[in-house]
Amino acid sequence: MRNASITRKTAETDIVLSLELDGKGKSDIDTGCGFLDHMLTLFAMHGRFDLSVKCTGDLHVDAHHTTEDIGIALGKAFSIALGDKRGIVRYGQWLLPMDESLALIALDFSGRSHLSFQANMPSQKVGTFDTELVKEFFCAFVREASATLHIRLLDGENTHHIIEAIFKGFGRAVRQSVSIDAQFATEIPSTKGTLGGEQG
Repeated sequence: MRNASITRKTAETDIVLSLELDGKGKSDIDTGCGFLDHMLTLFAMHGRFDLSVKCTGDLHVDAHHTTEDIGIALGKAFSIALGDKRGIVRYGQWLLPMDESLALIALDFSGRSHLSFQANMPSQKVGTFDTELVKEFFCAFVREASATLHIRLLDGENTHHIIEAIFKGFGRAVRQSVSIDAQFATEIPSTKGTLGGEQG
């Protein structure tokens, strides 16, 4: 079973998260931020991950700590669930249209943390959610998951649609990356024989 459970408590957030990689896309999300709940639900469904997230955060300040810390917890969960990454496809990419928006997501569970994020948001907020926090979420995720992630917005006018395209595409790309390659199920997909943080 490729799964993980994370409990993370700080002075700013209290998070309990569970992840099943080989799931059915079921989710139970309660972050206290409705828009973030929506995005994580989309991520789980399009990735076919079973994901539960419960977070109590300092939303009286804003959603920054909640969003970043959930990214941290989710990245850690993927790192644990993937183990030595034996047998995974490793790379994933998805071009996802969402009405007028078009997002390209490319991902490598390389053992190295890098984010390239090129997606301008026309609006500073969607509801009460600060749109600059989208990048903060992915920064936190790649750091803890030890992954390389490229996000490119190719088209888009509606900020809600833009962020939705990114999260849906991210789910699909992650699903592709963590899938088991049946022809190489016993192998680590690297010439170095490890994906633990060195060039691979």
